[in-house]
Amino acid sequence: MFSSVKPYEGQQFEALRKRCQQSRTLFEDPLFPPVDESLFYQTNQIGKVTWKRPKELCSDPHLFVNGISAHDLHQGRLGNCWFVAACSSLASREALWQKVIPDWKDQEWDSNHPDSYAGIFHFRFWLFGEWVDVVIDDRLPTANGNLIYCHSNDSNEFWSALVEKAYAKIHGCYEALDGGNTADALVDFTGGVSEPVDLLEGRFGQEEEARNQLFDRVLKVHNRGGLISCSIRATTQADIEARLDCGLVKGHEWQKVSKGEREKLGVTVQDDGEFWMMFEDFSKHFTDLILCRLINTSYLSIHKTWEEAVMMGSWSRHDDPLRNRSGGCINNKTTYLQNPQVCST
Repeated sequence: MFSSVKPYEGQQFEALRKRCQQSRTLFEDPLFPPVDESLFYQTNQIGKVTWKRPKELCSDPHLFVNGISAHDLHQGRLGNCWFVAACSSLASREALWQKVIPDWKDQEWDSNHPDSYAGIFHFRFWLFGEWVDVVIDDRLPTANGNLIYCHSNDSNEFWSALVEKAYAKIHGCYEALDGGNTADALVDFTGGVSEPVDLLEGRFGQEEEARNQLFDRVLKVHNRGGLISCSIRATTQADIEARLDCGLVKGHEWQKVSKGEREKLGVTVQDDGEFWMMFEDFSKHFTDLILCRLINTSYLSIHKTWEEAVMMGSWSRHDDPLRNRSGGCINNKTTYLQNPQVCST
């Protein structure tokens, strides 16, 4: 499935698990310990946090309960709806989530062989042009006996909380996930290429021809196994999580609409896990669309229309402004263009 997978920070999952099984101990990750530094940049913003293993939260924990579902997830106390939306989108594609959660059956709790459980998991992300295998222990942050951050509808299901912990580890702490971009998460989950579409600028809600062309693009990405997400832009702080008259929420990422949300919207359709709306209405209400394309570079495929090249570089700081290559994000308008640039023709 992977041409090359690099162990993150040199941690080898199989070797670590075997060592724990032989010593009959549960894994404790020294690189991402249960301390405030793994949660916050500086100060504790929540209060008393207790790290607990799934077995301490329920009697029968599982990675998945009745399979994986795009509607499994709750965001928790972190402003990372962008990450949760990407996870929901990932859950809709079995071939893709099995890359992020490798050997999931082998990682699942085995009630017939409880002694084999070592409190260790591993997940894979596309990081700086290569797949990395990230090892974590299963200690999760809780408050009053409940998971603080991303969690599933079923209290016995832990895949989302564990994936989030691995993702927080490579970002440095959980707070690093507070505010982000779904397009980036989709790339991290797939190794694909995310294309943002501004639905307002393109006037897709008003112009039928442009809307039909966009629909063809969306359908092509869907049919070729890509991932799709959308959102309604919040222009002010007061707009964030504001509910529109139609029931949709601003400043919030969407992948699919659950049964509960359909009921809130007053929509009654067959309970088949899908929510349908006219593409014209979609184009009017939503402001941003993300199409994550899976790049097919196989010469044996009839769909091969892409060539792939990788440019490696780094953001480096220097006292001389002309040699400084750490210009920051687009918000830093005076230094942004100092970032590394690649010319494409």
